[in-house]
Amino acid sequence: MFLGKFIQYIQYEKRYSPHTVSAYQSDLEQFMRFLNPPGEETTITHPSEITHHDIRNWMVADEALAPRSVNRKLATLRKYFKFLLQEGDIMVNPTSRLTGLKAPKNLPTVVDGAKLTNMLDDYSGLTFSSDFEGIRDKTVIELLFGTGMRLAEIVGVKEADINFYEKTIKVLGKRNKQRIIPLNNELVTQLKAYITAKENEIFHNNSLTFLVTTKGDNVYPKLIYLIVQKYLSNISTQSKKSPHVLRHTFATTLLNNGADLNAIKELLGHANLSATQIYTHNSVERLKSIYKQAHPKG
Repeated sequence: MFLGKFIQYIQYEKRYSPHTVSAYQSDLEQFMRFLNPPGEETTITHPSEITHHDIRNWMVADEALAPRSVNRKLATLRKYFKFLLQEGDIMVNPTSRLTGLKAPKNLPTVVDGAKLTNMLDDYSGLTFSSDFEGIRDKTVIELLFGTGMRLAEIVGVKEADINFYEKTIKVLGKRNKQRIIPLNNELVTQLKAYITAKENEIFHNNSLTFLVTTKGDNVYPKLIYLIVQKYLSNISTQSKKSPHVLRHTFATTLLNNGADLNAIKELLGHANLSATQIYTHNSVERLKSIYKQAHPKG
């Protein structure tokens, strides 16, 4: 049902990230299986035969799905049918009569900036070991907290992306959009220490990524996730301990210290300011907390 053509469109023309393309494809394949279950007679052979009733039935088929997940699936179908409409493959968009579910607004999860800074400033060797693995792990945490990079972005960083003279790092974000992020002095020092440690390991393979495994292979997303989870467990008991938590912490810390919202938007690589404005809610909650503690009638 023109699925391959749509996937090529979002992959090569819209330049969506591999993760986004995979999510779209998974949602659409699930929808197609729902319409024509395996082993049963095919009832729908063309997208023009799909109605808003079919889509609504699919959206409510899995009662365990959270409203946010249902809305994401609906967004996938909206994009798919909009594309088919533009291509002239259908005459009516069946999603136009559907509305999303009300989903609760979750504030970004962050860790205590002071605790995180104290952990990174601990040079006793108790938190980060002095061997290559310890230096590499500290570099991962420093990079995520110091730049606000996404998981996919830090995995793709190459040594050539770092400009030590300008104290900047080039990041390839969503839709292959590049941005330049400044580096603080401590992070620059840490990156240089990591490069020296990596050179001393004398790896015989030629990794394409800046960050590598203890065997010198290209770093991969699961490893970054495990590193972050390991060290955040030392300073936080919250359930979420992902690289994105450090991205949220980066943005919230900047905002709390007076950074302009538009500047934070550019540093994070957000396409729209609305995506960045969610961090203002965290700042409001912080002000409320300070007010309750400091005001005699708080």
